Amino acid sequence: MQPVDVMQSQTHPPVRSLWRNRDYMLLWSGQLVSSVGSQVSQLAFPLLILALTHSPAQAGLAGALRALPYLIFSLPAGALIDRWDRKRVMILSDIVRGLALGSIPLAFALGNLTILQLYIVSTIEGTFFVFFNIAEAACLPRVVPKIQLPAATAQNQATDGITALAGPSLGGVLYAFGNAIPFLTDAISYTASVISLFFIKTQFQEKRIVVRRHLWVEIWEGLRWLWQQPLIRFMAILTGASNLVYSGYTLIIIVLAQNMHATPYLIGIILAISGLGAILGAIVAPYFQRNFTFGQVIIASAWFGALAIALLLIAPNLIMLTIVSFFSFISSPIYNVVQFSYRSALIPDTLQGRVNSVFRLIAFGGQPIGLALIGWLLQATGTFTAIISCFVFLAVFAILATINTHVRHAQPLENLA
Repeated sequence: MQPVDVMQSQTHPPVRSLWRNRDYMLLWSGQLVSSVGSQVSQLAFPLLILALTHSPAQAGLAGALRALPYLIFSLPAGALIDRWDRKRVMILSDIVRGLALGSIPLAFALGNLTILQLYIVSTIEGTFFVFFNIAEAACLPRVVPKIQLPAATAQNQATDGITALAGPSLGGVLYAFGNAIPFLTDAISYTASVISLFFIKTQFQEKRIVVRRHLWVEIWEGLRWLWQQPLIRFMAILTGASNLVYSGYTLIIIVLAQNMHATPYLIGIILAISGLGAILGAIVAPYFQRNFTFGQVIIASAWFGALAIALLLIAPNLIMLTIVSFFSFISSPIYNVVQFSYRSALIPDTLQGRVNSVFRLIAFGGQPIGLALIGWLLQATGTFTAIISCFVFLAVFAILATINTHVRHAQPLENLA
C-alpha cells in the first residue's frame, strides 16, 4: 500500500476534460501500450532464464539487476533531467530499451542467446526506466493543469492496475507461442510510446537558461528543497514506511493462503481479485480528492493500511482472506493520487526531476529490505507475530500522521495552482 497527492474554485476558468486534452491522451495511450509490453517481458524474463539455466537464483538475479539501477541512478538522474530536455530523455530512453529488448529475439533466432545478454538487457532496461520514469513524473504538471493532476494521476493508477492484471496473462500466452515473442512485443510497445511522444506539442519544461554546475550541487538543491518542506518531507517518510511493510504484503497473503491449503491457482485468483481492488481505488480516488481535505485522506489511508494488516489475523477462510485483501488494495491508489498530485503541484518546475527522484528514493528504496525482513519474520516467528509487528509499525506512523499539523492543515490543491 503506497501512500502519492481539492475542489475547483469558482474563480478558476473551466478546465477541459482529460479525454479532450490531446497531448495528455497521447502520453497516456503511449504509456498504456508500453506498460502492457513491460508486464509481458517481466514475466518472460524469469521463464526464459529458468528454461536456459534451471536456476531460480539466476532468474532472481536478473530481476535484481533490473531493480538495482533505481537505487544507484535515481538521484543523478533527477538532476540530469532538470538539466536536459525531458521529452528527448523519454524518447531516447524508450529507443534504447526497445533496441535492447529487440536484441533478444534476434539473438534467439541466430542461436546466440546467452544468459549474459539477458543480464545486460535487464540492467539496461532498468537503468533507462529510471530516467524515463522520473522525466514522466516531472513533465505531467506541464501536460495537464495543476487542478487536473488528481484526475490524471488516478487515470494513470487505474492503467497500472489494468496492465498488471492483463500483462502477465498475455505474456504467458505469447511465451507459449515462442520464447522470444514476449520480448519482441515489448520492443514494439516502446516504438508505440516513441511515436506518441513525437506528436506531443506541449513543452515538457519551462524555458530556462541552464547554468552548468557540479552534478552533486544540483542534487543537493533537490535534497535541501525537500528537507525544507516539512509536509513533503513527512510524506516521503510516511510513504517509505508504508512501502517497507507492504512490499511483503503479497508474501503474507501467499503464506496465509497456503496455511489454508490453497492451491497455486486459488492464490492467483486471490491476488487477481486484490488487483481489482486497486483499480477500483483509482476510479474512486478523484471523488475523495474533491470531497475531503488532504489531511483527512492521508490520515484515513494511514489508519486503513494498518488495520487492513491486522484484519488478516481474523480471516478464517479463503473467502474472507480475499475480501480483506481486496479492500486493503483500494486505499493505496487513493493515497497515491492525493499525495502525488499535491507534491507535483507544489514542486517548482526547475526542481521537479531532482525532488521527485529524492522522494522516490526515500519512498521505494526500502522495499527490498522490507521484503527480506518480512520473509524472515514469517519464517522465524510465524504469521501471527509477523502480522502484529507490521500492524504496530504502521500504527506508529498512522499516529504520527494524525498529530502532524502540516498534514492536518495542508492547504487545498486549488490554492497551489
